Amino acid sequence: MTKVVVIGGTGLIGSGIVGELTAQGHEAVAAAPDTGVNTLTGEGLAEALEGASILIDVSNSPSFEERAVMDFFTTSTANLLRESAKAGVEHYVALSIVGTGRWGANPYFRAKIAQEALVTGSDLPYSIVHATQFFEFARAIAEEATVDGVARVADTVMRPIAAADVSAAVAEIALGAPTGSVTEVAGPEEITMEDLVRARLAVDGDRREVVAGRENPYFGAVVEPGALLPGEGATIATTLYKDWLAAQTPR
Repeated sequence: MTKVVVIGGTGLIGSGIVGELTAQGHEAVAAAPDTGVNTLTGEGLAEALEGASILIDVSNSPSFEERAVMDFFTTSTANLLRESAKAGVEHYVALSIVGTGRWGANPYFRAKIAQEALVTGSDLPYSIVHATQFFEFARAIAEEATVDGVARVADTVMRPIAAADVSAAVAEIALGAPTGSVTEVAGPEEITMEDLVRARLAVDGDRREVVAGRENPYFGAVVEPGALLPGEGATIATTLYKDWLAAQTPR
């Protein structure tokens, strides 16, 4: 049995990873502020990592404001790397985003670039996973893009993925040998952001107008062409958006 500490283990992706690992007979520790582990202050990290072979970081910043998100990822990652080295962690896994490194105009992506640089610059064996946008985030995209009752989304193409598929992929990579590189995971279909959002709102009975535009920002920045699509060789998940939508409870 392998002990795996999942940072952000009570969240959407983290709880799925904990479930995957536990089902396979591993000791999966969900580490988050509500379980007494604070990556920003370092509180509880040493205790959680005692005896751990693998650390998986799927934590996220509570704020997307430019300075706050940069401070979160750089401070928490530095603390995680330091305590992981002390604990003798053999595999450090970080979840990031498809497009990191290709879309520097977005403050969140810049923070993820900084996070990855810390990981790759450390002495720890590592794997980095880049995932495309989650199906579960479609409503949040709509809310962030809504002005005067109209959701003005970016005119761009994505390959969104179910959170459960991300959790399964990250768990599998974590249990394997460190790759020392980036693995991309994506959904099976190319979908416009407009269609992604409109379909989610339809399930909810939300009649809000959705308008796509090349200059419409996506969380603070205009999307560069192809920035949200994976490259060749990506691991492609199987869950279709229509099937995922069919299983959702309207809000």
